Amino acid sequence: MRKKLVGFGLLVLGLFGLVLGGAAAYMGTPGPNPMAEGTAQKDYADYYAPLSDDEASGLLYMVEEEKLARDVYLTLYNETGLAVFERISESEGRHMDAVLGLIEKYNLTAPDTLNEVGVFENPELQSLYDQLVEQGSGSTVDALKVGALIEETDIKDLEDWMAKTDNEDIKAVYSNLMAGSENHLRAFVKNLKAQGVSYTAQVLPGEQVDEILGSENGHSGHGRMMAGEKHGHGKGMGHMGGMNGKNGAQKAQKGARMGPADGSGPLRDGSCGMNFGG
Repeated sequence: MRKKLVGFGLLVLGLFGLVLGGAAAYMGTPGPNPMAEGTAQKDYADYYAPLSDDEASGLLYMVEEEKLARDVYLTLYNETGLAVFERISESEGRHMDAVLGLIEKYNLTAPDTLNEVGVFENPELQSLYDQLVEQGSGSTVDALKVGALIEETDIKDLEDWMAKTDNEDIKAVYSNLMAGSENHLRAFVKNLKAQGVSYTAQVLPGEQVDEILGSENGHSGHGRMMAGEKHGHGKGMGHMGGMNGKNGAQKAQKGARMGPADGSGPLRDGSCGMNFGG
């Protein structure tokens, strides 16, 4: 009789949990994303191939570039209170974790400053962080434009590194990060539209950005088509680094290459539902 009561009690608890879960979903609390972070790593858990110097440099650069996005968004959220910055900063943290997983897998040494907001080992990214925070602190519109600038540049850099990458696990992670950046870009542009501002491409060609803004969640695969091209990155140097200086955005635009296309999350949300949390 006691066993029956225990079993009945467990059943009641289980049903209660389902009810709470349903209520949370109804109230808009997001559940776990079945395509969430770690998917690509799990798919390639037994995959291993020697790293080239470019592949190693790309991983070490991208983990700090994703950190730059996270840190700028955290800072701009504190200044503006816009939910889009808080949501996307969380996503960028998951992007960092995805790249860090590969850094650890291949026994590379990650930067020591990953847990320090606004502090970078790469001096160019340090300078760029300071520049972008200052640039985005002028107004809400300035902050949103900085967010869009970061995402366009992230797409550009990911494509460049993918073109120099042969390892399938790294390409899978980069592809997923690229899809997230496309969605984040669309989220920032939607927020700008809500402010009455029409967005103009800052790094990628205008037709490329139009394609991104007009697409659904996911990405067009343009980055994958370009994976066989060779780009001009130096070791440890990304396109993000070329944005430094008074005319950084203009310099970045001169060197821009086309990237992939995608959409965004809700107006006040940077979530995109892609791998690694978008």
